[in-house]
Parts: sequence; structure tokens; C-alpha cells
Amino acid sequence: MKKILILANNSVGLYNFRFELINKLINQGFEVYFSLPEQKDEAKVQLIIKAGAKHIQTYINRRGINPLEDLKLIKEYKKIIREVNPDLILTYTIKPNIYGTYAANILKKPVIMNITGIGTSLTNSKLKKIVMNLYKYACKKAEFVFFQNKSNHTLFISNKMVEHNKTVIIPGSGVNTSLFKPVSETKEDGTIKFLFIGRLMKEKGIEEYLEAAEVLSKKYKNIEFQILGPFEEEKYKEIILNNKSKQIKYLGTSNDVRTEIREVNCIVNPSYHEGMSNVLLEGAAMGKPLIASNIPGCIEIIEDGHNGYLFEVRSTSSLEETLSRFIDLDKNERAIMGIRSRSKVEAEFDRNMVIDEYMKAINYIVNKGR
Repeated sequence: MKKILILANNSVGLYNFRFELINKLINQGFEVYFSLPEQKDEAKVQLIIKAGAKHIQTYINRRGINPLEDLKLIKEYKKIIREVNPDLILTYTIKPNIYGTYAANILKKPVIMNITGIGTSLTNSKLKKIVMNLYKYACKKAEFVFFQNKSNHTLFISNKMVEHNKTVIIPGSGVNTSLFKPVSETKEDGTIKFLFIGRLMKEKGIEEYLEAAEVLSKKYKNIEFQILGPFEEEKYKEIILNNKSKQIKYLGTSNDVRTEIREVNCIVNPSYHEGMSNVLLEGAAMGKPLIASNIPGCIEIIEDGHNGYLFEVRSTSSLEETLSRFIDLDKNERAIMGIRSRSKVEAEFDRNMVIDEYMKAINYIVNKGR
């Protein structure tokens, strides 16, 4: 039986966006192992185990930049690879991508790497050169490098970080259109509800969202700004939980975001950078209009004025203006935007498209030696 080892850093992402691929691999007779750091959401880990995959716990400081910690991670990955002895390794996110591929190369194991987004490491001038060199080395050693948007692909190609012939561009993680589908709101009260979903941190644009909400709540009485997600940066806990406006609501976290998405009129993603926004894909699949930063990872999903609006990244005034445009639409115009969102996702972002690309690459690698 051929073995696949998955190196990732987060159980929520692995379950929400890769579970169908894991299932497919198990159903095709592969033995699947997945390595993750200790998780707050242990339930997702258990669901992956229940599907038939084997869990290996690994220590990863996702946001740390301590070289000694990273050396420890390489050592740990080498130990895991030796024990599992996989035929192929799949990696997701920066540290598993770089250090997992480094360890795999030492032990002569093939890797399919997924660039889920460039994040702060490639936009922060202090880290940029180091990370680019690390990625350049890792990409050279990977069999295939999957990109979630054309902009990230172009960045890697133009900086000679990867050879063109080993790259594949996929539509993000795709979205399960059978699971995420349009359903009617359980209660309509005439209030226009916006929803921000994401980790509460500066890079996700939460400050601009809150500032725009404060201004517009004074101007319109029939609107509500909802926030869903965990506090990644502690300072936002105080700001959000002590907020006095009845029109700004913190919903906590959710085990199934479909419950919250169904009740709103529009999904807002003011993020500073994305691989491909899963929040927008899930909202679109449920037939919701979208508002997001004019950045790679959002521009592929939103056709401006067609199924939503784009606004200038990091600009509160641009976000305010765009939200006002949406508020001023009539109900029918908003409904048409939502229908277009669903159609776009079905045509361009169905998760099966991503799984097909993976299976093609996986079967090519594991059957290469035959």
C-alpha cells in the first residue's frame, strides 16, 4: 500500500479545505498520515482520524522566527519521514513547505508543495530576502509546486524561485459546492447584514472594517456589522468586546460557518493579502454578494459590479464608500449579485477541480518508478 504523508500547521484548514482530498486518497487505497502541531480544535483532528488517516503531532510555532526552533522542526520532520517512510509528501503553508521539503530531500522523498499565499514573510522587507532564498531552495527540491493564484505564481517565476515546468495553478482550495449552497435566511427583518469572517488581526483588515462600521452605523440605522473568528492579536479582544455600538456584533467562533453565512446579505473581506480567499468562495457558493480588497486572491472571485465590489486595500474611506454603494442597492439588485456569485463558483472554483489536479500529480509521482 502506497503511503502519503501530509505536513500542515492547522487542523481547521486541513479539515475544511483538504478533507475531500484525504477521503479520495483513502478510497483509492493510499495509507494517509497527517502531521500537525497541537490544536485548539481537537474535534477536526478526530474527524480526519475517523475518515481513516493517522495523526502525528508535531511542534510548530506558526508565527515564530527563531532559527533554533526551526532547526528543531527540521529534525522532527526527518524523524517523522523516517518512521512513516512515505512514497510521497504533501506540504501546506510556509514552514511545512520549506522545512518539510528540506527534510524530505535529505531522505530522498518526493514532495508536492502548495503555496497557500505569500503572507507577511514575503511583504516584510526584513524577512523577504531570507524567505525568498529558503523558498528558492525548497522549490528546486519539490516535484511539483501548486499555486493558488496567478500573482503568486508570477512572483515566484519572475524571481527565479521555481522552474515553470514544475508549477501548477489551481483555483485556491476550491469549495465544496454540495456542502456550501444557497439557503434562505431563517429571519428577514429588513436589516442589511455584513459579515467579516477571519482571524482577528491587523493583516486581515479588521481595523478598517471596524472604522467603516463606526462611521456608517451613524449614517444608516438599517445595517449591522457582524464579526466571526478567533482573536489572533489580543488588542482586538478589548476593542471588539468593549464596543458600545448595537450595530457591531461579535459572534464568537463557529464550527460550521454556513449557519452564520446564511443569515447575512454580504460577505466582507478587507484582508491585506490572500492565497485564494476561502471566506469569499464559501460566501459565493451560498449565493452571497461579496466585498473585498482589490488584491490577488480576491480579484479572481469578484467581478467588480457583477457579483460584488472591490475596494482599495488598507483604505477605510474606500471601504466605506463601497459599503455605501451596496447599502444603496435595492433588494432585487443584491439578489442578482448573489446568483452571479454562485454561478461563478460552480464554473471556476469547484473543489473537484483541485482534487483532480492533485490526483493527476500524485499518480504520476507514485507510478513513475514502475
